[in-house]
Amino acid sequence: MQELRSGQQGSECAADAFVRDVPAAPPLHERLLHQVLEGAAMGKPGDAGGASEPGAIGSEQMEALVRAVEASLEVRRRYQFFVWTQSNLQALLPHQLAVCGAYQRQRRELEFEVFNSVSLPASLLECLGDARSALMLQLQGRWIDQRCKPLLLRVDSLAGLALAPVCPALTEAGFGELLVHGVSRPQRPSEIESFFVFASSGRGSSGQQRMMMELLMPYLHGTWLRVQATERELNEAPRSVLLRRPPSSGITEREREILCWLREGMSNQQIGEQLSISALTVKNHVQKILRKLGAANRAQAVARAMSMSLLGPAGSGQEQV
Repeated sequence: MQELRSGQQGSECAADAFVRDVPAAPPLHERLLHQVLEGAAMGKPGDAGGASEPGAIGSEQMEALVRAVEASLEVRRRYQFFVWTQSNLQALLPHQLAVCGAYQRQRRELEFEVFNSVSLPASLLECLGDARSALMLQLQGRWIDQRCKPLLLRVDSLAGLALAPVCPALTEAGFGELLVHGVSRPQRPSEIESFFVFASSGRGSSGQQRMMMELLMPYLHGTWLRVQATERELNEAPRSVLLRRPPSSGITEREREILCWLREGMSNQQIGEQLSISALTVKNHVQKILRKLGAANRAQAVARAMSMSLLGPAGSGQEQV
């Protein structure tokens, strides 16, 4: 019995010594870096300026990835998600179009929202936002066929008569490829929990794009679901809470019109043509908008206007005002 007690005491001392020797938890960015490094086989990173091997990522991109992950933890609202995609994600996944979908239990289907920084036809926006459209169904099917791996699809590879008007619209907008990825339930690939489509007018390394999408997917998935949950809670809040007087912005009707067109990704010249005013006049209005909303750039101004409910639904152009 004495020997057993001695053994126990020795074990306790050893355990105490082990606890004392354990270093303090590393900072958040170091833990995130460790997680993303373990999350995929990346090969050897290249120099600070880029990657040395196909599919590998460099130190600058690694830092950008960690910053994007850290920033995602603060995203709760739709407008915050928009700003996050236009800032932190742009360095990793350059894009002018992002389609984000999450499974809605009540409707028993995916529900999509479209974020675009370039002007797109209303018919194309409607197609991208419709979970049952031929385009979105084909993208999901192709992704499932590839065992739910990140997939870079050429627009001209999409088939079907129903896509005849859609593919030319994507091509005219400058999108020749679509990067798709998502999250399915374990062992049930057809039961998709979230699905994302990114498109850019520029061409990048397909291997690098797919790898970056793979690394970002856990955070895209978690962030978008958190946004959906927050927005749903706010929509279900008592009306006495929701019907508070909106903060005064001082934004005029004309400035609100311009904000709507800014959200559609239009330039000063394009907005001027829509409103029959000069590009210089539009520029002056934009400067006033930035001052009134305390925004540093156009994307931030649009995000703040959205958070203040100054804008209507996207994709309706002049009908927004």
